[in-house]
Amino acid sequence: MLARLTKSVKASAGVAILLWATLSTASAADPVVRVGVLKFGTVNWELKSMKHHGLDAANGFSLEIVPFAGGDATRIALLGGDVDVIVSDWLWVSRQRAEGRGFAFSPYSSSVGAIMVPGGSDMKNLGDLKGKKIGVAGGPLDKSWLLLQGMAKQDHDMDLSAENDIVFGAPPLLAEKARDGELDAVLNYWHYCARLEAVGFTRLVSAEDAANALGSTGPVSAIGYVFDEARTDSSLAEAFFKASTETKDIMGSSDEEWQRLSDSGAIKDGPAALQVLRDRFREGIPSRAYADEVKDAAVIYGLLSELGGKKLVGNSTSMAEGTYWLTGQ
Repeated sequence: MLARLTKSVKASAGVAILLWATLSTASAADPVVRVGVLKFGTVNWELKSMKHHGLDAANGFSLEIVPFAGGDATRIALLGGDVDVIVSDWLWVSRQRAEGRGFAFSPYSSSVGAIMVPGGSDMKNLGDLKGKKIGVAGGPLDKSWLLLQGMAKQDHDMDLSAENDIVFGAPPLLAEKARDGELDAVLNYWHYCARLEAVGFTRLVSAEDAANALGSTGPVSAIGYVFDEARTDSSLAEAFFKASTETKDIMGSSDEEWQRLSDSGAIKDGPAALQVLRDRFREGIPSRAYADEVKDAAVIYGLLSELGGKKLVGNSTSMAEGTYWLTGQ
């Protein structure tokens, strides 16, 4: 009996070794896609979910998440070929194409920032902000800030920047100042807005509201995956974007997946904030017809060109042809 058991164990071990060797060979053959992201950015949630569910391997590639301290560092890494994909906006991609670089953009999320006010505030629209102290994340050329200034001028004949006390700062610092009552209102990135919403703040007006007021007909992705067409095989790009879509399908339908991300430490917020973050993330999953989004992105580009000038868009007053990646759409 012992001899038969020993023989069985050895056979099982042999099968296991053979299977491991087979899987290792298959894995080694898969091309690696290196995605450069902010170390603590929300894109990590999708990528970690993709990796956890094996959607990279299922689509024929191996995902490598490469963390960076800031957005400029990710762009430098892409320019230098140190990563294959980053997350940025179509405005940056268009400027690169206008300067002769073959980068392309594929929508990731239309979640955008908003001006948040404390719960119970009597402010109801942008006109009510006159004379207030407003925190603004992203700096004077932040796209959301420019669009909201355009809306304030159009709807209320108000110079939002000149007629208020504007405080520029880092997103977490401004969120903290808002919670402490040091600001009357704050324009912040979508995930900081969601966290403020979880503690009772409300949205006064979002950047999407401003874009729609100024001529857009629907949500436009604020950020997307960016890659160099000349360095990337189109079939590999399609495989990556397919895996991204499949991951969003999971994150869009499974509350358990969000709890798993929280339990794993990928999301460090408490239950109340986790729920709002989940809901706002889902709202931002791109769902429009591709052609409609490209058309509206061009409209918004024109608006931003007028509002931000050369400091924002360079010498190109219109979105460069090919900014949105159309292959496979």
